[in-house]
Parts: sequence; C-alpha cells; structure tokens
Amino acid sequence: MAYEIRTFGDPVLKTPAAAITQIDGKVARLVDDMFDTLYASDSGIGLAAPQIGVQKQIFVWEIDDEAMVIINPEIVESRGEWVYDEGCLSIPGLYVEMLRPNEVLMRGLDLDGNEIEIEASELMGRLFQHELDHLNGMLMFDRMTPDQRKEALAEYRRIVDEQAAAKPRRLKLK
Repeated sequence: MAYEIRTFGDPVLKTPAAAITQIDGKVARLVDDMFDTLYASDSGIGLAAPQIGVQKQIFVWEIDDEAMVIINPEIVESRGEWVYDEGCLSIPGLYVEMLRPNEVLMRGLDLDGNEIEIEASELMGRLFQHELDHLNGMLMFDRMTPDQRKEALAEYRRIVDEQAAAKPRRLKLK
C-alpha cells in the first residue's frame, strides 16, 4: 500500500527516528509499503520511513534495478567531496547543489537481522547520506548556510504556489 509522502512543514520530518529493536512481520510489511510508495512517487530513488510518517530507523532505495533496505543505518566512514544537484520527495520540485562526502561506508542490518556494510560513492553515497539525514530529523535546508536557506525557501515557496495555481479547482455554485 502506498502512503502519502510527508512534505516540508510536517513536524514528523524534523523528529529523529527511533531504532528498530525487533525485525518482524510488521517491519517486512513496512518495507513493502515503503517500496510501493517509492515506486508510486515516479521520481525518487530512496525513501526513509519518516517521509511516510513512521518514526523508525529504516530506509529503502532502488538504483539500477537493485532494490534494497537497511535498518538502523549509520555511516562509519566518509571521504572526499562531491557537489551534485540534490532533490527530495519531501521537498518536491526543488533541486539544490549540495556538497557532501563522495565516498561512504554505511553499516546497518538487513531484513533478516544480519549486519551489513555497504561502500558507496557518488549517487549511491549521496543517497545514503540524504536518507540518513531524514532518520536524524534533518532536511536539505538544514545543510545550507543562512543565505542559501533563505534563497532555497523562497524558490520552494514559488514552486508550491505554481503547483497550487495549476491544480484544477472545483467551484460550488449556489
């Protein structure tokens, strides 16, 4: 079942998620629902549980037809720098040039409860950092300087206003 993706302004996106202490059928169903939501988004490559209102340390992703999940993730190493336009399903329509480490080593659990480590760079490394930010209650705006944030928020408000103006409106006549 696909969920509605929470967007900027929803307080759930600013709240750190809790660790998952038991991997069971509920977690497996959550993963299925998260993939359904990701695929329904039509533009995302990753989704963290807080983005659908679930305050749990888990995210899913699909890159190059490889779908994966990680539970209670942490980045244990990072190095290098990479600047890239970053977008977010919770801030739809906005893409911002962001500087992040290029290479990361992430550790967490798979759906069977086994510890896994994944080395990633460029797009996948950025994805891991971005989704981990969501689990820690952070959005792209939180990684910007005050001037960048002000400019990005103004642009996002313009995008939201344009989207609202483009929506068909139903008029009730008396």
